[in-house]
Amino acid sequence: MRKFTKEQRRQIAAVAAKKDTDIDLTDMPEVVDWSGTEIGCFYRPKKKPVTMRLDEDIVDWLKTYGRGYQTRANALLRHAMESTEAASPKRRKSA
Repeated sequence: MRKFTKEQRRQIAAVAAKKDTDIDLTDMPEVVDWSGTEIGCFYRPKKKPVTMRLDEDIVDWLKTYGRGYQTRANALLRHAMESTEAASPKRRKSA
């Protein structure tokens, strides 16, 4: 995430200094019906650095699609995980 510019920080400070009653919300009506919302659509899981030993041809194949081969590998593993979870009954996590 990029850092805020001085102007953006100034604007944020100006809004934060106002009382709630002083903020004009006429162009942004309050949302009272939340029935169509999706929970978790902006959720990004925490990343954990790991070391994996993969076959060289697998890494080469992932890199042929350009930058982001680790992200691509993560997406492939997530797809395999979700496919497995959907196909089989839930397993208990062992402690």
